[in-house]
Amino acid sequence: MYENKNYSVLNLKSFMEKYLAVMAIMSAIACGTKPVLKKPVQPQSSKKYTSAPVKQTETAYKNLSKTEKQETAEVLNDILNGSSDSPNTSISVHNKSRCNMVLSISGPNFSKQIPIPAGKTGSTMVPKNQKYNLSGMVCQSVYNNSKYVTGTYSISLSE
Repeated sequence: MYENKNYSVLNLKSFMEKYLAVMAIMSAIACGTKPVLKKPVQPQSSKKYTSAPVKQTETAYKNLSKTEKQETAEVLNDILNGSSDSPNTSISVHNKSRCNMVLSISGPNFSKQIPIPAGKTGSTMVPKNQKYNLSGMVCQSVYNNSKYVTGTYSISLSE
């Protein structure tokens, strides 16, 4: 009987993780409205930052936002009903910063750039069981990480 309680707690935890991921994605696509583009705010600091990378990121974000195809249905299906038989899985990134960003995902025979508005979530489907490099600029900070993706993968980024 004790084992059944542990099993239900694990099921509840798994359900809640999936539910939160779905809600984050649904809030990102909120009725098909276009995100408000904000210019990055320069930090109040004595350090000298070059604004060229920030401007390049914002320009790339605007250009990609015009052409990016949302894979929302596929991503939601993967999060809720992910199958070990499926050759693909989803990567979701929640941008908690105040700046728009472009996330680059590259791996064997796969390369994609995803525009992610400030405070929203971006996602895509990728072939599973492969190593991916994820990189991007979050305001003044550079994000760069490698991950071997075997199933649904979700991260949150902030400044």
